[in-house]
Amino acid sequence: MKSENLNSNPEYKEAEEEFIALVNCDDLDARILAKPQATDTFNEKLDIALEDSFSKDGEDSSAHIFIQRCLYHINRLKLFWYDELQNYSNENSRFLFDVRSKIEERWSAWEENQVSSKKLNSSEVAQVLCERADEDLDPEPSEEGKYIRDEISENGYRRLLAIASLDGLVEASQLSRVLGGAASDVQLMLTKIFWEEYGGGKLGRKHSSHFATMLEELGLDSRPEAYLDIVPWEVLANINHSFLLSEQKRKFLRYVGGLMFIEISVPASFRNNKLAGERLGLNGEATSYWDIHIKEDIRHGQWMLNDVALPLLEKYPEDAWEMVMGYDQQKFLSARAAAAIVASIRKSEDDPVLVQEKMESLI
Repeated sequence: MKSENLNSNPEYKEAEEEFIALVNCDDLDARILAKPQATDTFNEKLDIALEDSFSKDGEDSSAHIFIQRCLYHINRLKLFWYDELQNYSNENSRFLFDVRSKIEERWSAWEENQVSSKKLNSSEVAQVLCERADEDLDPEPSEEGKYIRDEISENGYRRLLAIASLDGLVEASQLSRVLGGAASDVQLMLTKIFWEEYGGGKLGRKHSSHFATMLEELGLDSRPEAYLDIVPWEVLANINHSFLLSEQKRKFLRYVGGLMFIEISVPASFRNNKLAGERLGLNGEATSYWDIHIKEDIRHGQWMLNDVALPLLEKYPEDAWEMVMGYDQQKFLSARAAAAIVASIRKSEDDPVLVQEKMESLI
């Protein structure tokens, strides 16, 4: 797997490397206090990137990838990776908090403007959510879905897995962030979904274990974040959006709406991935992750609608429209990420270096 770095702007690439070094240094805030100018270059590049990304004409992909990677490197500290403990020494850094807040303020406002949303009356929310669920449970395949199902090569399939592994190997981690607190039927249902995603307490049945098996079956690296460099910014934004909502309890209803879309839509989208693997003649272990999701997420989608969203509508009638907003925004983010993944696959299929590698493998 060719692991090119998508950050083609040398200044942003250098600033990203500088930022990662800051995240990993000992006692970051004390270092900045002793030498305030240590972050000047990074802050300057961040301000430029925010303007290039979220201004009226912001179409700078290098700026987007720089911003989303920086945000991801902060967000990942909310999870435990079973690595060196000193890697978490800056998880409560004031500097990192300020960077995250600066990015999220501009980025979240920009994302909200990408999707049309309006405040619905509580009497409308149930009907709208049911209509959304019916539409997305078994839709016509998108152009991206048809391309994956009918056209990608084995190299393209491997690239699909590599990009998707960033989330697939730590699946449902953000859901864990909303489970604590007072007991309720909604909490118990979310916990039930989480429990199934985690294999009912058996590592071999955990969904991420199935993803690791797929990677290994195709000779890919199954370590988390192994292919971070090739992940498009649109995919990173999708992951960071989930962190944004799950870490802010005021946005809980939006998170629920987004999770509802994911659970409802995944069976249809993953069916294309599974069919691609079967068309390529891959064995069951190379498609097992898609298979288990197709089976389980049909049920999870029903639970999200009937046992999570509708009870929350009764609990929060004035704010329940936020679930529709979260649903629609997640649908947009997922479609954008899927388009970016397919664009990456198409590019790799046409890459002469990869073509040469493929030819040599046939000799």
